[in-house]
Amino acid sequence: MALQCGITGITNVGKTTIFNCLSNTKGETNAFAFSASRSNIGVVQVPDRRLYELEKHQVTEKIIHTTVEMVDIPGLAKGSNKGEGVGNKFLGDIRNTDALIHVLRCFDDESLPHVDGSVDPVRDMETIDLELQVKDLESVEKKAERLRKAARSGDKEASNSLSVLERFREHFENFNNARTLVLKEEEKKVVDDLFLLTMKPVLYICNVDEKSAVSGNHYVDAVKKYLEGSDAEVIIIAGKTEAEIAELDNPEDRAAFLSDAGLDEPGVDKLVRAAYRLLDLQTFFTVGPKEIRAWTIRKGMTAPQAAGVIHSDLERGFIRAEVMKYNDFITLGSEHACKEAGKFYIEGRNYIVEDGDILHIRFNV
Repeated sequence: MALQCGITGITNVGKTTIFNCLSNTKGETNAFAFSASRSNIGVVQVPDRRLYELEKHQVTEKIIHTTVEMVDIPGLAKGSNKGEGVGNKFLGDIRNTDALIHVLRCFDDESLPHVDGSVDPVRDMETIDLELQVKDLESVEKKAERLRKAARSGDKEASNSLSVLERFREHFENFNNARTLVLKEEEKKVVDDLFLLTMKPVLYICNVDEKSAVSGNHYVDAVKKYLEGSDAEVIIIAGKTEAEIAELDNPEDRAAFLSDAGLDEPGVDKLVRAAYRLLDLQTFFTVGPKEIRAWTIRKGMTAPQAAGVIHSDLERGFIRAEVMKYNDFITLGSEHACKEAGKFYIEGRNYIVEDGDILHIRFNV
């Protein structure tokens, strides 16, 4: 599934450092603002310990993780909507993503000057929000202009759409993001074609120094206070420390480094799983002696749709899905034991696949 998370934020906050920890595609990092000329795209494995638990009960030749695409978008600044810095080009890159990871600078470093002269993650958050709101306002006003002529001629649908667009206009002019406007489902469809930047779900990353990797600091506290009452998730990552861990090839050395930092796993692993949830994705498994594999689907997909993720022929010729629940398989230890315990289910076309389901698809083409 070609879904993307865009990593965004003010210039010089550590976006590319974090991206490099996640992806085999490496972006260039330096201390100069607006030095990047393009976005970096990388495919990132989604960490899932369940794959290795499954291997304990089914010997296999290989394990294949599911993946998600990450786009490292060069830093924005005040006036980006007018082309300041690298401006409009990268606002366009944001439009093409499905969700945003907003990196906030929550560390002091005199050798890395802040573009606005001081470290203030809440101000930086407001700066990015404003740039995206202005761009969204432009999109809404352009569509409203196109609809006014039809509305004046008595087109009821155009009039209703104009009413919704007017609510969006007022919302943006009050410095609010599109995702916070309460709408009915049919009203949301009015702006579906605009791909509004501030409609995208957002995950916030507080990039801290090493000593703040576990508990955060006063900058993180300010971010959390600002976001109180929203459903936004905040993750603390020490980007520089994570970069040092990522350079270690030996798993034991990585484990020792993490332990010294007071961490039980790399923060970027938490970030990837959170991004996966942000995209409204879930995982099902196929298990066999050749491979144990994780597959990505959107929540709410049916068994035939999930089969289609494996191969279009499986969806086209779908007969049934043989389903075991992950916890049942791990507890009972085998497919045979699941059958004996009545935990092996035969499901048809209307079955909604759940996270962690182990599927075997029967099909005929």
